[in-house]
Amino acid sequence: MSVREDQIVRELSHYIYEHPGEQMALMPVYDAARDHAQRGMCTHSRRCPLVTTGAIVVDEGNRVLALRHEGAFALAEAEPEEEDGSLSQAALRLLAEAVGIREVWTEPDSDGPFLIDVTRAEQHGYGPRLRIGFRYLFQAHSGAVAPRVIEAGAATWIPFREISIPSVRNRLHSRLVGVT
Repeated sequence: MSVREDQIVRELSHYIYEHPGEQMALMPVYDAARDHAQRGMCTHSRRCPLVTTGAIVVDEGNRVLALRHEGAFALAEAEPEEEDGSLSQAALRLLAEAVGIREVWTEPDSDGPFLIDVTRAEQHGYGPRLRIGFRYLFQAHSGAVAPRVIEAGAATWIPFREISIPSVRNRLHSRLVGVT
């Protein structure tokens, strides 16, 4: 089973309902995904947004798991693959492959994405298309990542205030500290 356009439409609909202030930025993506779901194919000459998914994992000390990527640490993110049944499953698969973490959980009432962010083509390394990132929030004990992974430098736990992506940092601050 793979992630289908109708699943993306449902995730976007739920997110827009929960975050109405972001509707204008997400409507072009929503319209393209809805069009794909209805037609069963892309009719936009490969101009459609690239969908990525990622996991934001927070430990008991409100630190965020970051993975080594191109000589620095970054949040886990990848394109869904054929075997992924949902965007959140794709995010968890990435974590399992990258650092072997499997014991994660979500907060009650957090069914959909924690954050959906849109990045223009010139601001990311995925090519000439608009990138839409579905980010899911998970929690785990810091010991859920094998010590050898941390010691080898493949991953680290960083304070959420050090996250370089403002939208993620601000959303985490609101959730963890309770400031809106």
